[in-house]
Amino acid sequence: MKPQRLLFLLPLVAILSACNAVVLHPSGDVAVQERDLIIYATELMLIVILPVAFLTALFAWHYRHTNEKARYEPDWHHSTALEVVVWGVPVIIIALLAMQTWASTITLNPYKQLSRIAPGQSVPEGTKPLVIEVVALNWKWLFIYPEQGIASVNEAAAPINQPVEFRITADRAQNALNIPALAGQIYAMPTMETELHVVANETGKFRGYSSRFSGPGFPKMHFDFYGKTKDEFDQWVSGAKASGQTLDTAAYVKMQSEDTDAYLKLHAQENPDPAAVHAAESVPDAVVKFGQVDPQLYKNALDQCVGKDAKQCLSEMRKYDRDKGNGLCRPPKLAAN
Repeated sequence: MKPQRLLFLLPLVAILSACNAVVLHPSGDVAVQERDLIIYATELMLIVILPVAFLTALFAWHYRHTNEKARYEPDWHHSTALEVVVWGVPVIIIALLAMQTWASTITLNPYKQLSRIAPGQSVPEGTKPLVIEVVALNWKWLFIYPEQGIASVNEAAAPINQPVEFRITADRAQNALNIPALAGQIYAMPTMETELHVVANETGKFRGYSSRFSGPGFPKMHFDFYGKTKDEFDQWVSGAKASGQTLDTAAYVKMQSEDTDAYLKLHAQENPDPAAVHAAESVPDAVVKFGQVDPQLYKNALDQCVGKDAKQCLSEMRKYDRDKGNGLCRPPKLAAN
């Protein structure tokens, strides 16, 4: 290749040098296992891809029209050895991938509590996970720490090397929580609770965001997750307690409606001001901390009975339907003999 042609590759090299492949450089044991699974599967597939790519180029060069030494066999039709290779290698690869998929599906089940915090390091006996209750709002993330009695918006933290148990739901639209440095994504769905168990092995700031489109504020629906030492985490909790703010039903309703109301009112107009629409769609991503939290708030958010539109909890509606409603939730009665 001529040196002048190498100049065309310099912009590509410059662009790639700025990439931060966080999936390949994780900071938590769960993400490390997921990274290793990706590498393992890629290596197995390269067993087929690399020889095929090499042989394609080799055959094209060897059997070129000007090579009179190449053997011409128009009547060739079968080779047992070639058939064994062509079919045997993929079957072996698929079998290995199947076994690894089965094992990793059990090991990396997001609902399963962690059995280790790092390679070769089990969770110390008696260690309890840090519980963080997550509510996906439009369009921000609410994190509630029930044991610490605090909450924060668009920011979360946890001590390093301590298992973390996320309990996740959504207020209205379906969403997806994703912290690539710690684990893969998990969906947040209204009236349902999903779980995700992770651990951070390094101190630092890790980017978290929504990985499922959920409306005009989706591009700014991100947050920071901090891995901290135990003392730093205690200081972070103390800082939240010192905020003096209380997260109760009234504060939740305010957060629930302040972003969507302005957006819906503007778009209900026939010719809304473009600047006002842009301002409404530019959802603020400011961090807010609460020193006190209503202990029933997450449960009520999950049960869809907190907010300006809530009239009755879903559990109460289901109970009414089961006891006094149309009977669809009751098992059919056995016919009398």
